[in-house]
Amino acid sequence: MKLSTKTRATTLSVALAGTLALAACGASNENANAGSGSSDSSAAKLSGSLVGAGSSAQQAAMQAWQAGFNKQQPNVTLSYDPVGSGGGREQFLAGGIDFAGSDAALSPEEVDKAKTPCGTEGVFELPNYISAIAVVYNLPGVDDLQLSPATIAGIFNGTITTWNDQAIAKDNPDAKLPSTKITAVHRGDKSGTTKNFTDYLDKTAGDVWTAGAVDEWPAKGGEAATGTSGVISAVKGGEGTIGYADESQAAGLGIAKVKVGDEYVKPSSEAAAKVVEGSKVQSGRGQYDLALDLNRTTTDPSEYPVVLVSYHIGCVQYKDKTKADLVKSFLGYVISEEGQKAAADSAGSSPISDASRQQAQKAVDAITAG
Repeated sequence: MKLSTKTRATTLSVALAGTLALAACGASNENANAGSGSSDSSAAKLSGSLVGAGSSAQQAAMQAWQAGFNKQQPNVTLSYDPVGSGGGREQFLAGGIDFAGSDAALSPEEVDKAKTPCGTEGVFELPNYISAIAVVYNLPGVDDLQLSPATIAGIFNGTITTWNDQAIAKDNPDAKLPSTKITAVHRGDKSGTTKNFTDYLDKTAGDVWTAGAVDEWPAKGGEAATGTSGVISAVKGGEGTIGYADESQAAGLGIAKVKVGDEYVKPSSEAAAKVVEGSKVQSGRGQYDLALDLNRTTTDPSEYPVVLVSYHIGCVQYKDKTKADLVKSFLGYVISEEGQKAAADSAGSSPISDASRQQAQKAVDAITAG
């Protein structure tokens, strides 16, 4: 990953609200040894609670992070509500949670709003979860589907309405395509997955997809579903359906190959990681803000550009020292090799690179209390 020399740190707390609350007993609340970036059973033992909310795409990885971190810090309770990236950012900016998980970076306006919960030191945004977005479909008899960016855009803006449309047939000259009506499933909630998906369409097929990169679905028609699990359920539940979702949750559905350059590429953790490596940190960001400008228009078939980078967003400076120590300790585990492997094993995500880990560690080390 081509990272700038600037990084910006905030505190991240994670917990799976209602579903996975990990608690334990007995340890003194001491300063966290969060600067190690690795799993360390000798780290100072902490107690308290962290509350996060946001990206549903991160859910499987978050469960793995919760379990691994709980082994290190059994006295810490983590809760995380997978309400969607937009909901997580809104709760964080309102001061209602300790950190947010978001599949889209904060907008400049949101960065400014973050001064309310975080003060003048502002926020950090760490790209700790990388995963391909799969274009998933349910079309019996069609096991190998290929789609160009313009065709995907036409399907989701509602101008391509049947599976035997000439645009789909052109992408799949050897396939027997039925005349089945297409039902395009999209996220009904504010979603970072939607933001990443529409950003891809905007940059690769902007003449067809004219709605831009947005986190709330802009097109009329289709079927709306809440959360990643809702999209998967809706696609599985209907014939002729197509949707977009984190690849980690696409089991049991057809996954389309996407045209990259002159070839059609299936999503993989390796191809997703490679396109992130070729991307740059956005200009004009704070020291510990690692929001990326993803290279969606790559023509390298070893890269998969329909990729989701999910961030942990928190405050560089917390008002409470205990909270700062907890966030610092948790994020230190998340970015460690052990933490990234746990997420990869559980969610099929792509581990962050060593260069990204080093940048993120600077941000984690900077987390403090006012």
